Parts: sequence; structure tokens; C-alpha cells
Amino acid sequence: MNFEWTPEQRALRERVRALLARELPPDWEHISRHGPGSPAQTAFSLAFCPKLAAEGLLVPHWPAAHGGRDAPAWEHFIIGEELFAAGEPRGPQYMNANFIGATLMKFGTPQQQARYLPDMAAGRAVWCQGFSEPSAGSDLAALATRAMPRGEEYVINGSKVWTSYAGMAQTCFLLARTDAGKGGIAIFLVPMDTPGITVRPIPSLIGHGDIHEVFFDDVVVPAAARLGEEGQAWAIIGYALSLERVGLARYAFSRRVLDRMVGELTAQDRFADSAVRAQAAQALAACEAARLLVYRVVDERARGLPPSAVSNLARVAVVKADHAVSDFALAHFGDALCGDRWPLVLAHHERAIAAGIASGAAEIQLNLVANDWLQLPRESRLERS
Repeated sequence: MNFEWTPEQRALRERVRALLARELPPDWEHISRHGPGSPAQTAFSLAFCPKLAAEGLLVPHWPAAHGGRDAPAWEHFIIGEELFAAGEPRGPQYMNANFIGATLMKFGTPQQQARYLPDMAAGRAVWCQGFSEPSAGSDLAALATRAMPRGEEYVINGSKVWTSYAGMAQTCFLLARTDAGKGGIAIFLVPMDTPGITVRPIPSLIGHGDIHEVFFDDVVVPAAARLGEEGQAWAIIGYALSLERVGLARYAFSRRVLDRMVGELTAQDRFADSAVRAQAAQALAACEAARLLVYRVVDERARGLPPSAVSNLARVAVVKADHAVSDFALAHFGDALCGDRWPLVLAHHERAIAAGIASGAAEIQLNLVANDWLQLPRESRLERS
């Protein structure tokens, strides 16, 4: 197996790095410290992403008909690695490029595609996803928000929680129940300025403006806002999440932070200690394991294979890499996690706290690995006895 990048791929990396060096302001680490959903980073993304689009680097993997240039999946992923290592200047718009746009292309009507994809491709769109609820976190089958049909409309009532980016989003990728069971879930593309929607920020240790409660009180949307058919949502969600769970190259940010810390320890003559070096090596191994598992998912995607449990394995590995680097920071740079002296390390630490929860809890990922990869029975030995 050849793990070398081609000359063209290496040139693409250098092109992205040059653009970042040119466009990121001197205080970028302080801006990105507050998370991709913060007002400062979201506002920056709305200025930065159009520049990416003008360079053909925002959605190159999209079809030319939708604003891309039919580039291979690997090109998009190389760009994503470099952007995420830099602190993700796309802000919440990474969702558009990684999975919402692709999902609309696969399941959306021509009218929906014409309405939403051009702004995504131009770097002007901010979306949120209305998945989790107070009594339905990673268990989407338990969601209770209702969308009741009324002629050519639906009336939506319910609430969502932990909704990233809702405070500045223009549109919500919303899950709501039209009937009982998994088959009774539908997806709606809901403008956030629709009457009846209330957004409340949730104070949090992690991020600043990242998460919210969203309430839907007699929110009326046309039937044309439904993505796919009633009962088709489960397949659409599976497709979208398979792209979302590896779309973030979190390990690239972890590796950058680890390298920064090792450089600092070396400068302080503290890296000669064998125990320190061993912990650094373990963190590096975790980053590399995550990277290679994610590469396997990208390779499957590039070859047109259907989503598999490898994406769940990769997601678990990414979480472990985040935690390994965060543990290294706690062991050797605890003072950097107080105040704002070292924003890069502090930002990583806060994001690592949420790594095992966002995009589906790590425990849910492990259940999916057990079911879909190892094909283990659901019942435990104790239950069978």
C-alpha cells in the first residue's frame, strides 16, 4: 500500500497553507479559541469562505453543476485537514461542505438544490442541525418533536437541545416525527426566521455561542420543505452522518497541538525525561491511528463504496486521539489551561471534552461497531442466563 502523496496533492497542501498564511489575521488563535460557533469565528467564516470559494477550495469535490469542479474526494479531504489543523476558519460552514450539501444533492428536489446549494458553494450559508432533544440525545429514534400534516403544510411543535450554531444559522436541517417508530421520522429544511422559532444559548464550559436550545411553537412550513419522503429519513440520516463523523479532521488539530507542546518542552529542556517522551509517543500513535482509519473511510468514499462501520471505528479513534493529547496537556501544561495565555492548547482541551459526545456519543459508536462490524448479539451473556 502506497501512503505517499502525489506531487499534485503536495502542491495542493502548499497552496492551502499559503492561503492561510495570507488570510488569517495575527490574532487568529485567539479568535479560533472560542470555537467555530462563536460570533467572532462565524463572522470570520462569512468573510473567509467566499475567498476559499473564489480559489476553488471550498467545495472542489462537488459537481461543476452545483458550483464545484468534480475534484476527487481526496482533494477535498486534504483541504479539510489543513483547515482543521489551522483551527477551522470555515467555522460552521464546514457542515455545508462536508455533508449537508452532499445530502441535498443526493436526496433533495431540484427546487431545494437551486435554493440552497448556490449559497453554500459561495461560502455565504450557515446551517444548524436539529437532531438532539431533551429526552433523545444520540438515540434519534426517541425524538418527540412533531410535524403534523395540514393540507400542503406541516405544523411543527417541539424542542431541540445542544444545537450547534443555531444562534447565527439561516437554515435548520430538522428531524421531526410524523408517525410512530423509525419509519415515522421526516427531515425538513426550515428557515430559522420562520415565525414560532425561539433560540436560546446554553452557557457552556466549551465553546462560546456553540450550543443552544431551539423551540418550535406552531411553526408552519410547506410540504416542499420536506427532504425526501416521509419514512425515508433514517436512510438519509445514515448517509449524512457517515459523512459528518469523519468530515472533521480533528486529529490534524490534535497533532498540531501535540507538536507545539513537544517543541515547548524541548525548549525548556524537559523532553529528555523518558516518561514524558513515552506519553508523547502514545499520543502521537493515537493521532496516527485516527488519521489512517479516517483515510480508509475516505478511500471507500473515493471508490464509491457504501458507508460502513469503518466510519464508526474512525470516529472512536478520533475521540481517543483528542483525549490522549488533552491528557498530555493536563500532565505537562496544566497552567496553560487556566486563563488565555496559550489559546491553542486551551481550545483543544475544551473541544476534546466534547469529542466523545458531538456527532453521536462514543458509546453509540461502539455499539454500532459491535453490531455492524463485529456482528455481536445485542443481548449480553447475563441477560441470556
